[in-house]
Amino acid sequence: MSSYVKLLLSAFILISPLLGLSQNFRYLPTSTTGQVIYHKHYSLSYSEEHEQAEWTAYQLKKERLIRVFPRLNNFKIDRLIPTGSSNLSDYRKSGFDRGHLVPARDMSFSKSAMNESFYLSNISPQRKSFNRGVWRKLESLVRSWAIEYDDIYVISAGVLNTSNLTIGPNKVTVPTFFYKVILHYNDIDIKAIAFLIPNTKSAKELSKFVCSVDHIEELTGIDFFPELPDSIESVLERQSRTNQWIWN
Repeated sequence: MSSYVKLLLSAFILISPLLGLSQNFRYLPTSTTGQVIYHKHYSLSYSEEHEQAEWTAYQLKKERLIRVFPRLNNFKIDRLIPTGSSNLSDYRKSGFDRGHLVPARDMSFSKSAMNESFYLSNISPQRKSFNRGVWRKLESLVRSWAIEYDDIYVISAGVLNTSNLTIGPNKVTVPTFFYKVILHYNDIDIKAIAFLIPNTKSAKELSKFVCSVDHIEELTGIDFFPELPDSIESVLERQSRTNQWIWN
């Protein structure tokens, strides 16, 4: 066994009591806004300034990807946001899709999960060609990894501080870029990968959008894995390896 793997295993033993990943789980990114909302099936950090989540986080398990409940399309205000979330009028005639951060398909394992995915706090303005193209392809790839690896942890949102474009009465920010950060772990393996994709049409391979977690942290000011021991966190976050993951 390599020294690198031994180091990862040692870290896993240290953090394994924390890895329940239920919605009261404290292994979450840091919040730059101080407004963390815990829904039953995912958590988010809400930015009132941008009227959307700066991150969403959830556990995606293989067994949850057996589709049971159909898509509801019941977009609605998130009443747990004390400062008030965006509303449907912000998106009406804007020309932008109501793009999911936590995909509805990932929440189709129960009616309550599907229902939660349509809170407008989980929605961000996405260009149609992006939402229905490269973003959808990435969501599908992430689901294939959940099937391959049994259990992954997904963090996703727009990069909010690089855009001045807004829509609607509540001035919902239209992100220039969207990101996903994926963590996989078990008793022999811990790895992470990050994607940063412009909010526009693209025919590039998804691997072309891979970057380090460190890069997204620099853009957003968010610490994605604060509960990991520093030695392991630094190894995971500075890498941008595609060969550790199985690609369709």
